[in-house]
Amino acid sequence: MVGNVASSKGAAIELDVGDRLVRVSNPDRVYFPESGATKLDLVQYYLSVGDGIVNALRDRPCMLHRFPKGLAGDKVHQKRLPAGAPDWVPTVRVFFPRYGRHADELCVSELADVIWAVQMSTVEFHPWNSRRADTERPDEWRIDLDPMPDCPWSRVQHVAGVVHEVLDEIGAVGWPKTSGGHGLHVYVRIAPEWGFQDVRRAALAFAHEVERRAPDDVTTTWWRRDRDPKLLFVDYNQNARDHTIAAAYSVRGVPEATVSTPVTWDEIPDIHPRDFTIATVPSRYQQLGDLHAGIDDAVFELDSLIEWADRDKVELDEDED
Repeated sequence: MVGNVASSKGAAIELDVGDRLVRVSNPDRVYFPESGATKLDLVQYYLSVGDGIVNALRDRPCMLHRFPKGLAGDKVHQKRLPAGAPDWVPTVRVFFPRYGRHADELCVSELADVIWAVQMSTVEFHPWNSRRADTERPDEWRIDLDPMPDCPWSRVQHVAGVVHEVLDEIGAVGWPKTSGGHGLHVYVRIAPEWGFQDVRRAALAFAHEVERRAPDDVTTTWWRRDRDPKLLFVDYNQNARDHTIAAAYSVRGVPEATVSTPVTWDEIPDIHPRDFTIATVPSRYQQLGDLHAGIDDAVFELDSLIEWADRDKVELDEDED
């Protein structure tokens, strides 16, 4: 995988990634001071989960969380592709009505695109839930189990079981992963037949059902100040246009270098998000492969949840955008 490695310490190296040659400058720069993990360590991590990260990002507009000086420096949230990209790095143009502007965002098609972004100091990859073919029609419904400050991990684990139960009942296949933070995400592949507002309404109707079944554990109250800090918030608004969360296999920009990691439903009672880091996930991936590899083969028709939303007269507050 590595070719033409410079001999002097800290000098740039060149990597053969598929059919591309990607130059990595400052490979010895420490990105994670707590562990001493370097830029090259980050590159090698993404190479180790190559099929998985490409599967998670493929053809999606992607916002980049960049740390040009590592975690010790400032974080840059970047929608536009960084300057200086090779002509082979693909983009997709998206429009932001609030600002009246367009942006050409990274739109990954191969592993070299990911590694080039890491060369440009990207630590986290945050893709849209829609794809290049029609950026206005999502093909991914995202269930974000977001614990409030005093919510124990055991509550997240319990609610995940309720989510799994409801998904089974409606005939949807959910693909869980740790968030890399304190919560869990569950993705459901959907037919790209609805707009963002419809998907959000459907997601809120689903969240209400989870709340109904676990009222002592779950809240769907939108305003953070009004939520019980001990409860778990089912964040349906992660399905809003241009709202993004860390992709499967994305490293998180935290000292522990945790990874948003696909898991099985059976594992959830026995895991903790801190179990999964750039140090531990490569061997897990080598053993298990991409646990989300089959997601595109399990497409759910959203009509039944749209009917729930209509039945329950679910309306979205415009302030939630």
